[in-house]
Amino acid sequence: MARREISNNRSIYLCTYDVSEDKRRTKLFELLKDHGEHVQFSVFLCSLTEMEVKRLSATATEIIHQENDQLLIIDIGPDVSDWASSLACYGKSWSPAVRSQII
Repeated sequence: MARREISNNRSIYLCTYDVSEDKRRTKLFELLKDHGEHVQFSVFLCSLTEMEVKRLSATATEIIHQENDQLLIIDIGPDVSDWASSLACYGKSWSPAVRSQII
């Protein structure tokens, strides 16, 4: 798991990708898995600080092919304890993983 900074300045980011080659796709999947929760095929929800977003973006940029692949990182707002209550899910059910912080 990626090193996380202790901070109250976290936001939830929706990260989704379209990568054409298996090796790059696997590397990007593993990178995002280290930073957030895999919620759908190529979609992750990540709780990140600004610095973590910059590091994630820099690493992802080294992985993807700039002309063929795409990674979208969308800031959907502050990471508050009840953010999942504003999420609507249709079809197959989904609930966020229960996480605890170890200090």
